[in-house]
Amino acid sequence: MKPLVVVTRNIPQAALRLLRDHFRLDHHDRPTPLPRRDLLRRLRRAEGLLCLLSERVDAELFDAAPRLRMVATFSAGLDHIDLPEAERRGILVSHTPGVLAETCADYTWALLLAGARRVVEGDRLVRAGRFRGWDPLLLLGADVHGKTLGLVGFGRIGQAVARRAAGFRMTVLYCSPHPAPRAVERRLGAVRVPLAELLRRSDFVTLHAALSPETRYLIDARRLALMKRTAFLINGARGPIVDERALLRALRRKRLAGAALDVYETEPRLTPGLRGLPNVVLSPHLASASLETRAAMGRLAADSLVEYLIFGRRPGNAVHARPHSS
Repeated sequence: MKPLVVVTRNIPQAALRLLRDHFRLDHHDRPTPLPRRDLLRRLRRAEGLLCLLSERVDAELFDAAPRLRMVATFSAGLDHIDLPEAERRGILVSHTPGVLAETCADYTWALLLAGARRVVEGDRLVRAGRFRGWDPLLLLGADVHGKTLGLVGFGRIGQAVARRAAGFRMTVLYCSPHPAPRAVERRLGAVRVPLAELLRRSDFVTLHAALSPETRYLIDARRLALMKRTAFLINGARGPIVDERALLRALRRKRLAGAALDVYETEPRLTPGLRGLPNVVLSPHLASASLETRAAMGRLAADSLVEYLIFGRRPGNAVHARPHSS
């Protein structure tokens, strides 16, 4: 009998076809998360799980799934998975790094430009019928070219963002626990500096760090106060890296020029008051949402399940107990 794999959400059809060729599927064919109780029940006889960021994969889940051998997450991030517990129980975990880096970098720039040039405010104005024609003082924004870009996190996505900065003739700073190879720094024109210096000098700060105990609330009131009043903060990494209440206060008091967020501290809920601010762009977690990239993520997740559960080979996208930066 084919192994049973639980799939917790709608994913691209090509990935589902590949899975159906090799497994019995219990597929939650919905755009909303599978309720926790239902997920635990469905996992009783499952050998594989294909999950999303919305599923908490922890000791409770493993207890409910005594036959589980592998978890494939449809994400590069791993903060929703208890990796040491998975390793202790001999359960393999895979993720989808690499295939989404360029797309996430594109979207980082979309957020950055939308915030700097007030694109969303302009769209709202036109849709509301309040555009009265060209005005030399209408919705003046900030130039991007020639400014300083600060990258917090310098893995695949951070480096892809830095490559795009060359076209804007920007000074590129980065902060990371470990320096990038000298050849990478030279090629990207990137200089590693401490976080405090990066925040003080940058006109645009983009976040690309993995969520961990060390990075939770990395950007808090004290660090927001280091930033220029003309600066913009862009978060496409993980919501809890930013203290949203502190960010809300900074934006209200014009301590920052603006922010653009694709992820949220208690996603999908927003910190009360954030929605009403005109100087923040709010995006519904879309950084990897291109047709090509989501299809590639699905194939990679499905391939890893087939590789391990059917052929007994450890896939190249399997992870160790402690996640690496994306």
